[in-house]
Amino acid sequence: FCGWFCFLRQPFCDGLPLPSISISKVPAGSNQPVIKMHATPFFSLAQKKGVYDKFGEEGLKGGIPLEFGKDSPWTEGYVFHGNPNKVFREFFGGDNPFSEFYTGEGAEVNMAFGGLRGRGVKKQDPPIERDLYLSLEDLFYGCTKKIKISRRVMNEDGHASTIKDKILTINVQPGWRQGTRITFPQEGDQGPNIIPADIIFIVKEKIHPRFKREDDNLIYIASIPLGKALIGCTVDVRTLDERLLNIPINDIVHPKYFKVVPGEGMPLPKDPTHKGDLIMYFDIVFPARLTPAKKHLLREALLT
Repeated sequence: FCGWFCFLRQPFCDGLPLPSISISKVPAGSNQPVIKMHATPFFSLAQKKGVYDKFGEEGLKGGIPLEFGKDSPWTEGYVFHGNPNKVFREFFGGDNPFSEFYTGEGAEVNMAFGGLRGRGVKKQDPPIERDLYLSLEDLFYGCTKKIKISRRVMNEDGHASTIKDKILTINVQPGWRQGTRITFPQEGDQGPNIIPADIIFIVKEKIHPRFKREDDNLIYIASIPLGKALIGCTVDVRTLDERLLNIPINDIVHPKYFKVVPGEGMPLPKDPTHKGDLIMYFDIVFPARLTPAKKHLLREALLT
């Protein structure tokens, strides 16, 4: 233990005390000497190393003066817990300092910058994310998008590379939602010591002139005059597939009123044969002015 501990800790904590071992006399009636070990463990905190550099080992054991401490003339010193195996485990993260070099089956792991046998390990580049803007019509019907990318491709010699273009095809499915991710594995730049990055396209919805999408529903705002809001009317709505819906409004339309038209929303991603709903809200347009005669009629109709 001491040999490996002293050998491996040297680059990290030059100047710190090494473990010391003392052997006492053999007690009467025993064939084994009494071995006592005193060790100052590896200091992971720069503060402890600073204490040692300024006050030595006694500063770690007995504490430091008030002007360097906080609440008392001497801070609480470090007391070795007496378990060198614990020091070893805390330093190496386990009982075996070489565990990270081997798999669970005992096979050697390739290490970056050479490894035990000089082999390098390839590391994949971080994924490349790009937004893919689609209209509500694209997401309603589904479509095919072709996107050209330029990437670095390794030549046959394994050393030189060339910039080449490639066409990526995205088959947009009806009902895809904003945030849907389409991944093309390892289509990024190639290199001698890297795994190409994944290219990920993230669906973004374009602003639509008539509708706003909420999950699988479509929101539509109809403007109607105050009179029709009070007596009822029919509202025409042009759908994404160019049908004209005539929606009767027989209720009194107040500011919080809305009407749901079932099955006229977006296709469901898991079952495009079913659709969400069309939800209609209303913008009630008030008259800019009224003649005295109209005010009299409204007073008779509404206030008497």
